Amino acid sequence: MAIEEGSKICLEYTGTLDDGVVFDSTEGKSPMKFEMKPGSLIKGFYDALIGMNSGDEKTFRLEPKDAYGERDDRLLDEIPRDKFPKDPVPEPGMMFYGETEKGQRIPTLVVKVTDEIVTIDMNHPMAGKALNFKIKVVSVD
Repeated sequence: MAIEEGSKICLEYTGTLDDGVVFDSTEGKSPMKFEMKPGSLIKGFYDALIGMNSGDEKTFRLEPKDAYGERDDRLLDEIPRDKFPKDPVPEPGMMFYGETEKGQRIPTLVVKVTDEIVTIDMNHPMAGKALNFKIKVVSVD
């Protein structure tokens, strides 16, 4: 049975960056299980699965536009230091969840901290990166 919208999938995968760093993998874990629905996966990954069958293996590369998008400098912001809680003290590299005007939670990275300003980056951590995948379809229902 070929994978199509609505299929229930079980697969093993390893995701790497172009420099070979593994950013996610099912190795040593249970295979990933999900239903194929638009929006349930990044677009390029979803598209790569369509038509595959149980037992199929594939290696593919996603450009940023088909993964988490390009980095957007408009998602960098400078926030007055006094708008942040005193504990924990914000430090570069710290991650927290910000909230959009519509109430959506988004991961946010602290980039720079001065006495007056905290610079944050609301881009997805994988934005601007090409992603490489090696996948094996375990089952399709």
